[in-house]
Amino acid sequence: MIITLIHAIPFPDWISPNVFSIGNFSVKWYGLSYIAGLFAAYLYAKNVCSKKELWIPAGITRGSALIPNKKLLEDMMFFLLLGIIVGGRIGSVLLYTPERFLENPLFLFKIWEGGMAFHGGFLGVCVAVWWLARSRKVELWRLADMAAIGAPLGIFAVRLFGNFVNQELYGRPTDVAWAFIFHTDQLSLPRHPSQLYEAALEGIALWFIIRIATHKFKVLTKPGIAAGIFFAGYGVFRIFVEFFREPDNIQQFGPLTRGMSYSLPMVIIGLAIIVWASRRPPVAPKRMGDEAEQA
Repeated sequence: MIITLIHAIPFPDWISPNVFSIGNFSVKWYGLSYIAGLFAAYLYAKNVCSKKELWIPAGITRGSALIPNKKLLEDMMFFLLLGIIVGGRIGSVLLYTPERFLENPLFLFKIWEGGMAFHGGFLGVCVAVWWLARSRKVELWRLADMAAIGAPLGIFAVRLFGNFVNQELYGRPTDVAWAFIFHTDQLSLPRHPSQLYEAALEGIALWFIIRIATHKFKVLTKPGIAAGIFFAGYGVFRIFVEFFREPDNIQQFGPLTRGMSYSLPMVIIGLAIIVWASRRPPVAPKRMGDEAEQA
């Protein structure tokens, strides 16, 4: 144990999964990370919508597209939360533990046992965006872009304050100087802090890449590009981190982990969306009817 501690960082005892506790009641960082991340994404999208210069295209346009206002963004935040929770839970069960669902379909509703999957939550978000765009008669890819530009902020919050603080989804054994020994690891091995890798890449780096695209190259004038960048960017970063992350459950498709297998289609679809959206003429901005200044 002494040799292990020399070559690894023991997970700090002062980091608790609880924000605070009163008797049997406690507020968890895990749940709070979802709310805080989604709210940060909403505030960022609201700020981007207020910057008129980001929406004015150069050259001939193919028409106009609405810029979401404050009310629509608030509604979107609510439906995205539903999509994340419902899709994340269903995805966790069906994508990673289908055998437990087949044995007992009611396992799907045992949310107190934990289990959320990004790819399931991602599909839930896609359904929520599609439904909101259809019901509010707003261009689908406009809303998809709005969800995409702030999504990395939410991912950063969940990876850091959810997965890392909960000491879950840790990495493979390693001898690197920054390896951690997680209390939840029954083997007590020095491991890659893959949660921090994901927070840095899927969160900070991906947000920065999309911000450059929106603020320097004004991709919001061509709906779909920002969403495509998120799809492809997340897929690439997730596949990379999977080389350091302890594989979920079992492997499939030869050498590919489940995380790799589910992320590869995101890369392909994302690149296809970017190419398709880039070839289309830009759209002119159109403010929604009520209080454009609140957008």
